[in-house]
Amino acid sequence: MQTPLQPGSSPIARDHGFQKWWQLARPHTLTAAFAPVLLGTALAIEITSIDIFLFLATLLACLIIQAATNMFNEYYDFKRGLDTEESIGIGGAIVRNGIKPATVLGLALGLYGIAILIGIYICMNTTWWLAAIGLVGMLIGYLYTGGPLPIAYTPFGEIFAGFFMGLLIILISFYIQTGSVTTTSILVSIPSFILVGGILLSNNIRDFDGDKEFGRKTLAILVGKKNAVRVLAGMFIVSYAWIFALILTGVSTPWLAVVVLSIPKALTAVKVFKTGKNPLEMMPAMKATAQTNTFFALLLSVGLFISYI
Repeated sequence: MQTPLQPGSSPIARDHGFQKWWQLARPHTLTAAFAPVLLGTALAIEITSIDIFLFLATLLACLIIQAATNMFNEYYDFKRGLDTEESIGIGGAIVRNGIKPATVLGLALGLYGIAILIGIYICMNTTWWLAAIGLVGMLIGYLYTGGPLPIAYTPFGEIFAGFFMGLLIILISFYIQTGSVTTTSILVSIPSFILVGGILLSNNIRDFDGDKEFGRKTLAILVGKKNAVRVLAGMFIVSYAWIFALILTGVSTPWLAVVVLSIPKALTAVKVFKTGKNPLEMMPAMKATAQTNTFFALLLSVGLFISYI
């Protein structure tokens, strides 16, 4: 669910043509699927040569599942009356751009079908155990806003998102290339677990008032808005400290310290959340949180690539 604009705010422009279909996928969220695949593959380079076709298949499947999850979100938030034409942060396909709800649901299910076909190719070249993991991940994507008790309505959204969209994607990408999961791959994945969860927390901080009005019990609502911002700041601190702990203990290459270049985005997110008064003012903070996760994973990948040279 996304919070409506405050009274007196300017209406949000409608999209037209291809743009309204593209916005339905919420493209700004797709980097949350791209970065973990790249990181998992970068971790695998030290162990094996990379199968570029499996890499591309994994990347495409994850992007498609992310887009489909966004469409389920759009559909079910509309069905529950949570989105309006003035809502901030949504694709707006239904309430602003006039796409029929059934079309949005059909597209989401169709994308899941494509992801399954790609998954069959991946399993044929690796192991069929990945099919079970992939199907569970897709189910969680649906249940985030679908089903009788959507995960998004509970305090566990950050945990589910962080695990499935952060840690698990990295480990799956690593396993697809190497046929194994190592202790190092797990340890390097932990910050992505935390930061992807942070994206959901930032969303819930922005939507605090609207979510509270509609009876959601998100983590932000349980701890309060100010404490939620403190929790987000703590998640950033732990993520960076974790990487430096891996470096200092010799688990990972010192080149991973390049992640410090993403710190300004984290600082921006916390600062704007502390000063923002309404959802529109807090949108840059949510964007900065998502960028922190993306840049963090990309910079880790760069550090790994440099260390292999």
